[in-house]
Amino acid sequence: MFVFLLLVTALAAAQCVEAVECDVPPSMWCSSPAVAKSCQVEESCERYLKKAAHAPAPPVSLTLYYESLCGGCQQFILEELWPTWSKLSPIMNLTLVPYGNAAEKKRLGKWVYECQHGKQECIGNLIETCTLNVLKNISAAFPFIHCIESRVEYSDNPKKAAEKCASMMQVDLSAIEKCAEGSEGNTLEHEMALKTGSLNPPHTYVPWVTLNGVHTEKIQHEAMNDLLKLICDTYQGDKPDACTPSKAAVCARD
Repeated sequence: MFVFLLLVTALAAAQCVEAVECDVPPSMWCSSPAVAKSCQVEESCERYLKKAAHAPAPPVSLTLYYESLCGGCQQFILEELWPTWSKLSPIMNLTLVPYGNAAEKKRLGKWVYECQHGKQECIGNLIETCTLNVLKNISAAFPFIHCIESRVEYSDNPKKAAEKCASMMQVDLSAIEKCAEGSEGNTLEHEMALKTGSLNPPHTYVPWVTLNGVHTEKIQHEAMNDLLKLICDTYQGDKPDACTPSKAAVCARD
């Protein structure tokens, strides 16, 4: 990796004039085929990645910045993220950051949150933040969060959605509720605010996606339209079967 960083740093000086579409740091130029192309270092990245092919490929890191009652966020989770993660979780490192376009102020030693879609969204953000903390593993937390986001009959009441999902999935909701209603959840949500606030470039909408730590409009567009293909294209190891499109059945003419 050190040799690679030296390589891309040298390339940066030589290609800074030409790579007008490159808006990511040199250390991330080989993070995905789309980034390598925009930074005009496809051949260099290909050579580097071939040399590194003998090493186990790291999972693709995908981070979703979202808010609990955002319709676009729910649609992305249900139609793109959940189906993709269900098929490709072994090659994905998924991080969820439930905060979105909220704002926070500290009053009397406690963080007070104002959410884009009102008080219920703040409750939803806290429940999902505490779910991530209490259940620890994304493999346990994401199915529960997916269930909450999919309960359209409780779309304006995330607490009832969480109760329904906890009953269905045999999740101990009491620990999550204790976290969400107490100082622990208040502090954890502040950490989500800090993560969201440290984005570079700053987010201007949600859902907001980063791929291996990078956000570009091209990555965002590909994630919104075909996340499975984006993850498969980005992963540098042996592709799982889910990355191979199944051939459509055909009917021969009599």
